[in-house]
Amino acid sequence: MLTHLDSQGRANMVDVTEKAVTSREATAEALVRMQPATLRMIADGAHPKGDVFAVARIAGIQAAKKTHELIPLCHPLLLTSIKVDLTPEGEDAVRIVARCRLAGQTGVEMEALTAASVAALTLYDMCKAVDRGMTVERVRLLEKSGGKSGHWEVEA
Repeated sequence: MLTHLDSQGRANMVDVTEKAVTSREATAEALVRMQPATLRMIADGAHPKGDVFAVARIAGIQAAKKTHELIPLCHPLLLTSIKVDLTPEGEDAVRIVARCRLAGQTGVEMEALTAASVAALTLYDMCKAVDRGMTVERVRLLEKSGGKSGHWEVEA
């Protein structure tokens, strides 16, 4: 059932007034592929714009906090924890993992997905002058917990 549609099929924000406040958490990832030389430059701290991972991490955190401004019908949430980790993967990729938590009446999946996506786009933006062929791949939810639907995890 699509919960963002009313009985006439019109889009609306889901009413969560009567939902229980529970601990909720979601983890999402994104993968950015690039030339090996680009990854070496980032990892060595030799990028002329500075610490690419630090800037992308901050961008992801800020994006999670603004998800309701970017995605129609998302509730504004009082997130209690946002973590964005960027890790080199192999010789030509960076894996971004974003985790969001709160005690609330609705889930944080969109916030985690937004954090991972914007961190990936920020990494692209900072490095596009040296590697325009980078790709952002595999943006997906890895895990969510809390609420009525409980725990869900992507299959390995």
